[in-house]
Amino acid sequence: MALALNQHRIAVTLKFSVIAAAVLALYFQDLSMVFTGALTNESTYHILAIPFLFGYLLYRKRKMVSASFDFVQAAGRGFQKYFSILAGVSLCSVAVLAYWYGSYSFTPIEYHMLTLPFLVGGLVLVLFGTQTLKQLIFPIAFLIFLTPPPDEILYTTGSALANLCASASNSFANLLGIHATLSSSNTGPVITLILPSHATLPFNVDVACSGIYSIIGFGIFAIFIAYITVGQLQNKFAILVMGIPLIVALNIIRITAILAIGYNVGENLALTIFHDVGATVLMFIGTFVLLVVTEKVFKKPKPPPPCPTCSPATAKPAEPFCPNCGKLLKHTKIKLTGADFAKIIGITLAVIILISIQAPVFALTSGPAQVMTQTSSGTKTVTMANTSANAVFPGIQGYKLSYSYRDTAFEQSSGDNAALVYCYSSQNENRSSVWVALQISDSVTSEHRWETCLINFPLSQGDQATVKQLDLRDIQLDTNPPMTARYFAFQYTNDNQTEVVLYWYETANFETNSTAKTQSVMISLIAYPSVHQSISQVENEELPVAKAINGYWQPVQTWTTIALALSQNGLSLSAGATGILVLLVAYEIYLNRREKHSLLTFYKKLPTQDQLLINAVGNTKSGTTEAVKAEFQKLSSTQVSESYINQKLNQKEKEGLIKKALTSKEDKPFLIWKKPNF
Repeated sequence: MALALNQHRIAVTLKFSVIAAAVLALYFQDLSMVFTGALTNESTYHILAIPFLFGYLLYRKRKMVSASFDFVQAAGRGFQKYFSILAGVSLCSVAVLAYWYGSYSFTPIEYHMLTLPFLVGGLVLVLFGTQTLKQLIFPIAFLIFLTPPPDEILYTTGSALANLCASASNSFANLLGIHATLSSSNTGPVITLILPSHATLPFNVDVACSGIYSIIGFGIFAIFIAYITVGQLQNKFAILVMGIPLIVALNIIRITAILAIGYNVGENLALTIFHDVGATVLMFIGTFVLLVVTEKVFKKPKPPPPCPTCSPATAKPAEPFCPNCGKLLKHTKIKLTGADFAKIIGITLAVIILISIQAPVFALTSGPAQVMTQTSSGTKTVTMANTSANAVFPGIQGYKLSYSYRDTAFEQSSGDNAALVYCYSSQNENRSSVWVALQISDSVTSEHRWETCLINFPLSQGDQATVKQLDLRDIQLDTNPPMTARYFAFQYTNDNQTEVVLYWYETANFETNSTAKTQSVMISLIAYPSVHQSISQVENEELPVAKAINGYWQPVQTWTTIALALSQNGLSLSAGATGILVLLVAYEIYLNRREKHSLLTFYKKLPTQDQLLINAVGNTKSGTTEAVKAEFQKLSSTQVSESYINQKLNQKEKEGLIKKALTSKEDKPFLIWKKPNF
């Protein structure tokens, strides 16, 4: 038995190792960027917890996965035998082709991370089968939380929460005898304290203070807790419903406490606590409270009485599953077959081929000369060793290039390592000068989009946008490597000044303290059309400048012909692969329905006793042999032995009239009898 168990573990471990290696090889760049951003961006802190939660979910499912691996070996015949392989290959194709299409877009990371669960699901289908995928569907779907949340959702939801929390906290502060007034600003609601000394102390409740970051992280933990909680489905749903108001209430209490400290003690201590007790602390407090409430309100159901057949567990079990209760007693002797090795080799070769043509998520360039020097003084400090315009951007005929200034205020608010502004002054009075904003940061996820900051954010605050959108679209700057920029033209509502922005992202190698370091870069070209110029004319003027800058930064790696073809046609190819997957599923459903129709005809020709036995299987909730026996005796008014029931059940299983199914009880595998729905 020990040898069989070791062989079983080796087989399962090897297959999961292949899946993990394939995912890490294909998504290494994306995962590096996502987790780097999570370390520096408060809105994505929750991503750091996903690997641990995912690992725990897999650990809880280990017995179910192991049992499904046993169970699937003997299942399937004809087309059904190869359905999981065909469907898995199709699903992997959809994921890979959508991934390549995303590489050609303006937002590659979002596309890439959204395809991750589909690729994992496809690999599970190929190596394990549909039974295992059913058991792992929730942990695999949990990987969707690795995708950074869109700024539009953060601003819209966060502003609504900021207004709610500010209003409630201001009211509670007044009830406590604290003189506070509520007003609004461009960045959100402001609570102003009137101190006993008659001085005023304003507290701005912006999106970061609204609790939206806490809600995102807490929502993930609430889903996790609801899933692992033992109980009925309505109890799990109740956990989710009461979780969100809980975290909002905690944030209101947090803001009110800060107001009280600021009113009675002073601004410095209040702001210190404000920053220390941030989204992460609030999230864990809410999770702890939810766990306590769940434990008190939703008590665990009483365990079922011990099974008289397998409870003693003194004798060596003859069958893998208990014939009475269906509990897994031992693993069958499963070995890796030639087909398994063929699948592993096929996946390995496919990954090697994909890696050989894979390009960086964002175009990797050699970057300019040394421009950054990092010094340590308790906090990260970046000084500019070389801001010479010609060292960073190319000279362009008809323009005079110069360095303008470093926007240190923007660096503090955005968290960028550097924010430099240059200017291409036009020597032709009929053309506009082009300003170039260079933003250098550790992660691309910390760089906000222009249209989000100027339109989505003000609207989310309940204010009218300060600009009117004139045009918004993506423009291809280069084809190899592909470089997609976003073109955004808008007009200020207060003075009707038109501004045209063309910006894009890439990664570049910078020399920092004589050490090469890869950094994320956002380059924005900004122009202000004169009265006689149109935005299309300015667009035509910005494009050559953008292409010159892109070429000057010297891409380190170009794409192969096949990589470009896959990216450019990724959407249509992915749609074709999806169509094949849909056809496979439709054909599988058709075969199942035809089989059920044949079984119904066969069922009607059976003797009465056999029909009663099949009806007994359908009537039982637990599906165990003992339950089927009791129900059969009730329907037939006949006393029968357990051996008779086992014999008849096995006979009807061979005829296809009933089947064995794997079910989970507290993530422990049980084998039950089921009647097809014919």
